Parts: sequence; C-alpha cells; structure tokens
Amino acid sequence: MRLDKFISSCTGLTRSQATKVIRQGRVGVNGEPCKQGATQLKADATITLDDEPLALTGPRYLVLHKPAGYVCSSDDPEHPTVMMLLDEPALESLNPVGRLDLDTTGLLLITDDGQWLHRITSPKHHVAKTYRVWLADPIPADAAVQFAEGVLLRGEKDLTLPAELEVIAEREALLTIHEGRYHQVKRMFAAVGNKVVRLHREKIGDFQLPEDLAEGEYRLLTEQEKYQLQTVQK
Repeated sequence: MRLDKFISSCTGLTRSQATKVIRQGRVGVNGEPCKQGATQLKADATITLDDEPLALTGPRYLVLHKPAGYVCSSDDPEHPTVMMLLDEPALESLNPVGRLDLDTTGLLLITDDGQWLHRITSPKHHVAKTYRVWLADPIPADAAVQFAEGVLLRGEKDLTLPAELEVIAEREALLTIHEGRYHQVKRMFAAVGNKVVRLHREKIGDFQLPEDLAEGEYRLLTEQEKYQLQTVQK
C-alpha cells in the first residue's frame, strides 16, 4: 500500500492533504522520516504522524468501478478477481457487496463490515439496483409493462418483483430491479425474447457510480456517501 493512501485511510485526510503532511516531513516509516507519498509499505511497517503511531482502525467501505473480465470473489482458479485491483492491507478481510457477472461492469461496493454488507444484499430489504443495458434486438414495445407486472424466469415458480424500465434508445435502456436473482437482468430480457450484449451497473439506491472513477479504480467512500447508502438499508 502506498504511504499517502495509508495516511489518508488512517486519518480521514484527503489524498492531497496526506501528500502535504508527508512532504512537510511529519510522517515517519520505521523510525525514519519519509517524504515520498508513493513509498510502498510492507505489512509490518511502523508508521507515525507527528511522532504518534498510526494504524488502520474501524471498518472500511470502498467503491470500485469494476471492469469486465474480473469475478467478484476472493479467489478463482480461472479468472482474475476484483480483489486483485485493491491495494489494501488485510485484504483477506474485505468482501464484495453482492456480485456482478464476469462480463458486467460498473458499481461495486467492497467492505469488511459484515452487517453493512448483509443489509445491502439481504433480499428482505429490496435495495434498488439500476443497470444500463445494451441489447441485441430492439426493445419490445410492451417490455416496460411486462417488467412492471413481473415476469416469470425460466426454471422459477414466482414472478420477479416489479421493475422499472426506462428506454433510452432502440437497443439501450435503464432497468431498476429490487431483488438479486441469479443473472436476473439477462434472464428478464430473455423472458421477453431479447438478449443482453452489455451490462453496466450505475446505481445502488440513490448512490451512483462516481463519474471520476475510471474502470479498475477504487477509493474509500466519503461520510456523505456512506450515509446515502445507509438510507437504502432501512
């Protein structure tokens, strides 16, 4: 983990503020002053700020812009995992909040707070998730009505919960669902005779993937963002 990122994570300082205190010579690594924010820290490094020891405490809440080709798992024998994109200590304690398919991109939350994770992913909370969908064929004229009424997925007995479809273009739409069945978005469009060719998650509740977060990048959630996500868990 980079020194500037460690300082930011421990203190709540922004990355630029952390860089400033490092350049001022206020940070020590293993007893020696260090003015390089890009310094890579070893797991057993001792870090101080103004001679006071620092350590990561409390749960972590991350937002990642997931690229295609990564699985939402801590380990996979065939594909790279989203955890490989993180530069975090105690990586083994972090977990994705829900799952996106291998080829799906977009908003992914990661945390080591098990209760927070459960509140967002639990089916009983019906947390809304919005996806931008690109399709192989034109969207059927009655698709929005069908999704609002619920559709029957192949191999299941119960209709999906009412979902909101906003048609953007002939083969592009926004779909908001309130549950998380296996491959649900792809199966919903299959149920109305269409095929998803690209899928991107944009929102969880009212929290939207930050526009300045490029594919493969992540950062800590701000306090305001954490509060925004807490409101969808009630």
